[in-house]
Amino acid sequence: MIDALTPQAEDFDEIRTLLALIFHGDLDPELLEIERAAFEPERSLLVRDDGTAVAHAGAFTRELTVPGAAVPAAHVTMVGVAPTHRRRGLLTGLMRRQLREIRDAGREPVAVLWASEGRIYPRFGYGLAAQRYTLSCDTTELRLPEPASAEGTLRLDRPAAHQAELARLYDRVRAGRPGWSSRDEHWWAYVLADAKALRGGATERRVLLHEGPDGLDGYALYRTKGEWDRTGPRGEVRVDEVVAGNPAAYLALWRLLLSLDLTRRLSFDRAAVDEPLLWLVNEPRQLGAHLDDALWVRLVDVPAALAARRYATDVDVVVEVTDELLPENAGRWRLVGGPAGAECTPTTAAAQLTCDVPALGALYLGGAGLAALAAAGRVRELVPGALAAAGPAFGWHRAPAPMEVF
Repeated sequence: MIDALTPQAEDFDEIRTLLALIFHGDLDPELLEIERAAFEPERSLLVRDDGTAVAHAGAFTRELTVPGAAVPAAHVTMVGVAPTHRRRGLLTGLMRRQLREIRDAGREPVAVLWASEGRIYPRFGYGLAAQRYTLSCDTTELRLPEPASAEGTLRLDRPAAHQAELARLYDRVRAGRPGWSSRDEHWWAYVLADAKALRGGATERRVLLHEGPDGLDGYALYRTKGEWDRTGPRGEVRVDEVVAGNPAAYLALWRLLLSLDLTRRLSFDRAAVDEPLLWLVNEPRQLGAHLDDALWVRLVDVPAALAARRYATDVDVVVEVTDELLPENAGRWRLVGGPAGAECTPTTAAAQLTCDVPALGALYLGGAGLAALAAAGRVRELVPGALAAAGPAFGWHRAPAPMEVF
C-alpha cells in the first residue's frame, strides 16, 4: 500500500474533488465552504500516488447517544478510493490504520458511520446498529387524530434565526434517543447551512416551531417543491428532521406537514423504526415505509464501550469475543450491569456466549435483538439459558434512530 499521510487544511479542496469523483457528484463552491468548516485534517488520512490524491478516510469528533448515556465516538466519514486505484488494498489499509489510531488515542471506545454499501464495513468490525424507515407517501388520504387540547402554537421562520433554541431542545431530546449525535455551535452551523446544491429543485429550508406552555417544545426542518399537473397542485414536502419534546408537539408538527396547502406528497428518509407517526396515521401502509440500514457501529475498546452504556435489566454474563483487527478486544469479558451502570472486566471464567466484534456493534445501541443475532448464527450460546437471561438487558425502551448523515 502507498503510505497514507495526515493532510493539511489546504488539502481539503483536493480531497473533496476526489470524493466528488468517487460518489458521482459535482463540486459546488457554496457547499465547499460549508464542508470546509467541519473538516478535521488532523483526523484524516490521505493517500497520494505521484502527488495525486487517490484515497481518503476521515472522522469527526462528536458524542453518540447510547442506551442511558453518551460516549465519545469517532464519526467516520469521507471514505473512498479513486476508481483508478481500486483492488490495491488502499481501503483496507486506511480502515485498519484509522482503527488503530482511534484505539491508541484512548478517547473514543466506539466508531460509527453510514455505509455507502452494507457489504463493505463488516470486514472492519462494524455491525448494523440502527435501521431507518424511508417514508414516501401521497398525503391526500392520510389523517391524524385530533389534538387532545388546543395548547400550543405553530410558527414558521428561517432556521438560522433560531439556532440556539433548536440546540437546547435537541440536546434535551437527544439525551434519551440512542443514535443521535452531539452538535456543537460549529456543527449546528453546518447542519443549518442551506446551500442551493442541497435543495434538489426545492425551496430553501424552513423551520416549523411549536411553542408549548413552557416555550419551544418541538421543531421540524423541511422544504417544499411546487408542482402542478392537469388535475391541479401536486407539491411535495421534504422533511429533514422532526424533534419533539412531548406527544402534543409531535402531533401538531406532523398535522401541519401532512396538510400543507398545494401539496399532495411527503418524503422523509430518516424515520425511526419506532417512529410514532406509524401509530398515528389512519392508513400506515400509505406512508410507503421502506426499511433501510442507517448507523454502523464498531467497538474499538470492548470493555470500555460495554461499560459506558446502560442495560434495560440486570445482566451478569461472560462473553468470548473475537476481533481480528484489534486483538486487545479478543478474549473473555465479564459484563455486570443494569439500568444504573455497568462494568466489564477480563475473566478466566467459562464463556456463556461467544460472538465476533461486528455482532457487538449491532447490539450496542439496543436495536438488534440478542436472540435474533443468535438465530442468524452471529452469537452462539455456550451455556443453556444464557441467551434468555442476557437478551432483555441489551435492548432499550426506545429504538436507535438516525438523525443525520455525516
